[in-house]
Amino acid sequence: MLIVQDNPKSPISEAYRTLRTNIQFSNFDDDMSTVLVTSSGPGEGKSTTAANLALSMAETGKRILLIDCDLRKPSLHKKFNISNNKGLSNLLIGQHKFADVAQRYNESLYILTSGTIPPNPSEMLASKKMQSFLDEAKKTFDFIILDTPPVIAVTDAQLLSTMVGGVLLVIAAGQAEIGAAQKAKELLEHVKANIIGVILNKAEAGGGKNYGYYHYYYGEGPKGKKK
Repeated sequence: MLIVQDNPKSPISEAYRTLRTNIQFSNFDDDMSTVLVTSSGPGEGKSTTAANLALSMAETGKRILLIDCDLRKPSLHKKFNISNNKGLSNLLIGQHKFADVAQRYNESLYILTSGTIPPNPSEMLASKKMQSFLDEAKKTFDFIILDTPPVIAVTDAQLLSTMVGGVLLVIAAGQAEIGAAQKAKELLEHVKANIIGVILNKAEAGGGKNYGYYHYYYGEGPKGKKK
């Protein structure tokens, strides 16, 4: 759900803007122009988070690149209703140039879909070509967001985390097991990934009302009690 686009005045959209602001403030002394979004397991909302974060970043007028690095089960092209005939994988094997595969979604946001599903996703993402591509993209874009597979399922997120400035770990409330979340954190720390934040997704507060979500995000539960 692209709530930042479909319902920009909602409390949840404001929560994404607050996430955007927090990332921007963490950028003043480090290279945080590239951020990877992942989760411990499937279905926790990492792709939705990456998509809405990209939309909120684009609202600032800066040039944003959103990359679907899930070369196994890509989904960003479905969320934005765009083509996935060619994308990142086709770029990395030299089949197409960046200008041929990047799709301009709005004035500030560009999307690079996954492209053709390759037989060797991990090797492709860990390649020097991937690192070189990101280095070149940083010269053109103000901020780059990578949507990656879950950490525990495959090594892709770990491999890519060494190429970016920061990592956001999405955890679904009531869905992700505590042990799995801890394992995901340990796997990322094992490769010295810079985990800049953990996003609690699918959390209900205040009886499921939107404003309950809003207060929960800012550290308050029902009746203003701190969580």
